[in-house]
Amino acid sequence: MKEENGNPDAVKEEIFEKVKAYFSLVHGNGKEDHFVPGKSRVPYAGRVFDEKEMLLLTDSALEFWLTHGKYSRRFEKEFASFLGVKNAYLVNSGSSANLLAFSALTSPLLGERRIRRGDEVITVACSFPTTVAPVIQFGAVPVFVDVEKRTANIDCSRLENALSCRTKAVMIAHTLGNPFHVEKVKNFCDEHGLFLIEDNCDALGSTYDGKLTGTFGDIGTSSFYPPHHMTMGEGGAVYTDDPLLAKILLSLRDWGRECSCPSGVDNSCGHRFTGQFGSLPAGYDHKYVYSHFGYNLKATDMQAAIGCAQLEKLPFFIRKRQENFAFLHEKLKDLPGVAFLEKYEKSSPSWFGFLLIVEDTQRLDRNALARHLEGNGIQTRNLFAGNLVRHPCFTLLEEGKDYRIAGDLTQTDKLMRDALWIGVYPGMTEAKLRFMAEKIREYVL
Repeated sequence: MKEENGNPDAVKEEIFEKVKAYFSLVHGNGKEDHFVPGKSRVPYAGRVFDEKEMLLLTDSALEFWLTHGKYSRRFEKEFASFLGVKNAYLVNSGSSANLLAFSALTSPLLGERRIRRGDEVITVACSFPTTVAPVIQFGAVPVFVDVEKRTANIDCSRLENALSCRTKAVMIAHTLGNPFHVEKVKNFCDEHGLFLIEDNCDALGSTYDGKLTGTFGDIGTSSFYPPHHMTMGEGGAVYTDDPLLAKILLSLRDWGRECSCPSGVDNSCGHRFTGQFGSLPAGYDHKYVYSHFGYNLKATDMQAAIGCAQLEKLPFFIRKRQENFAFLHEKLKDLPGVAFLEKYEKSSPSWFGFLLIVEDTQRLDRNALARHLEGNGIQTRNLFAGNLVRHPCFTLLEEGKDYRIAGDLTQTDKLMRDALWIGVYPGMTEAKLRFMAEKIREYVL
């Protein structure tokens, strides 16, 4: 280290130069792109980053604020701007985002619209568990409806049959980045006065009728886990245009407190010691007044720093996912006995993965296809839980009391048995995509 005469900015600059050099040596120069067909692993997802992420992460580490700080505030502002919403709050995971979104709908501040124990929430069983877990954990009742096989999204023709006098909300995801029929779902919710939570964790950048998914409902959620559209390692976000829901979300994220001062800030309202709350003594410190039973779901500022760099790359990530999906579809669309996801006319998906559905089950087998691909180094995934109600966690629940199935789950079971997906993430090279297509054709033909 050079003598810097006590100049911290000069020391920081030298550290940054070392970080750039380290990135170049360890991660740069196409090291992760070296691909040997049949020998190299083809992951279904992965991080795509450059020196910018490492520099912002280092800057945050040197500042050593650690918790919600300047990078968190910057990310929330820029992410809200990208989505075109008024409020976005950073949390520590997409699962926490779903927990926070659902919990907000149980707030007493919502009056008669609030969700109470025993109230019902329409959802699907062909999903990731954390879309449904907050409903069950609170004591509300998820009502499962079937999906459409060719979109893997909620079958909107089943919505009316799922409705009851206890229904308060619809909480569903855009499967694998493929938007559900937003128009029909939104009209159904509006007609019956229901809340809509869009689990947008797999669909960041998808649009329906030109508008970004996650922004149609009362609350949207995102995940920044490494396989997702951008990464912080761990992380997520909730977003809304509704000022009351924004207030509730912020309270629940920050321990359930009444005060909305940012971390490290006191008395921004000017009434820290002059209010009257509940039966507390008059003037009780506003920073320690709690209007909800909340959590601490904040992310660290170091994660947010990475997110700020990733957000700049998001338009590129979206475009690459769309291009990679189109490449695979073009190479595989003529295969007999296999079907692929279809989108609605008004949808423009930011694809999370490429789903294959085995139709000719007399000749082909999903698990055999998975073994064939995995044996060639191609990572595969089933469609999440397949049918959530068939999992061990549901053996402790009573159908009709703890959860309800509206109709049958025929197509959900079909996707559970006969579907798998492979990756289209932005780190995929044409060589990897071509190899995956070749190996799929090899098995099918």
